[in-house]
Amino acid sequence: MLAKRDLEEAATRKAQGGIAAVWEAPDSFEAHIHDTIDAGGGLNNEEAVELCVREGPAQIQHLIELGVHFTKRPQGDGGGFDLGREGGHTQRRVLHAGDITGVALHGALLAAARRDANIHLFPYHVAIDLVTAAKLGGAKERVLGAYVLDLATDQVFTFEASVTLLATGGAGKAYLFTSNPDVASGDGVAMAYRAGATIANMEFVQFHPTCLFQPEAKNFLISEALRGEGAVLRLPDGEPFMERYDSRKELAPRDIVARAIDAEIKSRGLEFVLLDASHLDPSFVKERFPSIHASCLGWGFDMTRDPLPIVPAAHYSCGGVQTDLSGRTDIPGLFACGETAHTGLHGANRLASNSLLEAAVFSSRASRVAKDALAQGRGQRHPTIPQWDPAGATDSDEMVVVTHNWDEIRRCMWNYVGIQRSDKRLNRALRRVQLLAEEIRQYYWDFHVTGDLIELRNIAVVASLLIRSAIHRRESRGLHYNTDCPETSDEWLRDTRIKGARIS
Repeated sequence: MLAKRDLEEAATRKAQGGIAAVWEAPDSFEAHIHDTIDAGGGLNNEEAVELCVREGPAQIQHLIELGVHFTKRPQGDGGGFDLGREGGHTQRRVLHAGDITGVALHGALLAAARRDANIHLFPYHVAIDLVTAAKLGGAKERVLGAYVLDLATDQVFTFEASVTLLATGGAGKAYLFTSNPDVASGDGVAMAYRAGATIANMEFVQFHPTCLFQPEAKNFLISEALRGEGAVLRLPDGEPFMERYDSRKELAPRDIVARAIDAEIKSRGLEFVLLDASHLDPSFVKERFPSIHASCLGWGFDMTRDPLPIVPAAHYSCGGVQTDLSGRTDIPGLFACGETAHTGLHGANRLASNSLLEAAVFSSRASRVAKDALAQGRGQRHPTIPQWDPAGATDSDEMVVVTHNWDEIRRCMWNYVGIQRSDKRLNRALRRVQLLAEEIRQYYWDFHVTGDLIELRNIAVVASLLIRSAIHRRESRGLHYNTDCPETSDEWLRDTRIKGARIS
């Protein structure tokens, strides 16, 4: 298992709210399925939704057995797990570990991996590109492994593998403001695309409505669960505004809430709006959200007394590498799961706390199929992967190119391919990103690779895929809102797929 940084840095670890699963009455599989498809704008793969929802409780039990301690209700309230409710859910079904669910999940899984003698962990190793049989002259296409940069030694090593799984998270770093960790630069999607895999629904980028507006609070989210427990969105003068946008107010799905906040900020010339939990019982807030409360105090905000300044930020990619219901891509030997994959579960908008559920269910299914694929592949002859050839590359004396292009792509994406889009903005963004991608391509072949250059190259690919997908979809649905085609059309009730130069 390779990790770009240390093993602690991952999107899973940053998850605050929890993991959604049907756990007790009056909830039901049918209700969870309905809520998922309703939030997804009907674009969901219904088979993927039903499978994920129905297999969810077993995966929760597996996580408990691995050592995840979900918060329980006091015995006086009947015991059992304390189930939260978030935007888009009609029932309480979100299991959580305080307000640091991701830390609990990540810690238990990493501990289990470290105990397993068959798992070898390689921190500070950055995958550069997948190696395919076709590129080496093989008769049948297959992923054979990857070239990998060791950040400690600046050496490039060849990792051969009969089965390769991409679990590189999302692509939030393609945007100027994001809730994602620094490692989320869309590497898996970019590598899969260059290898020839199909990429789907990249236009659907979820913006988390409530990221703390404070320069030092880098990437800090205020969990949606806070709104689930009664926090209210207000303008700086104290006026609540969500009722003007949706009858569910603060419990509307994230795309609606994020667009409402964005509209208020832009129409009124504001820097931020407020998330107000000061009317809730202070002891309840401190007990239910101890980590968020402590972090906000550290930045000078007491959420039990004062509203919090918040803005939306790029949060989650609903699109990704197209897979089947067992994580297989359309290239033999290559699997994908988690935010890197497009399983069809989320449709045009992810229902809150379904992301950890998807990762648990589909990674389990992928592991079983991958074992079979590994067994079938033993003894097969594949082309020998040659060692990495730098082909005359030299050390760079123009690192400013990397930093400048990095900043320009992210600002371009934020300004032109954000929460609300238009044809003019999208076409302007595509032209600029294509020019930058050509500069980056030339730089990549002229100089030795670095971790920053690898990420920049991948961000350019992901940005291009996202813009092309957004231009192609001639409607507004879920997370994709184009002011030049604001209506939803049944004609576009289909996935956007990109394979090479072809889009459909």
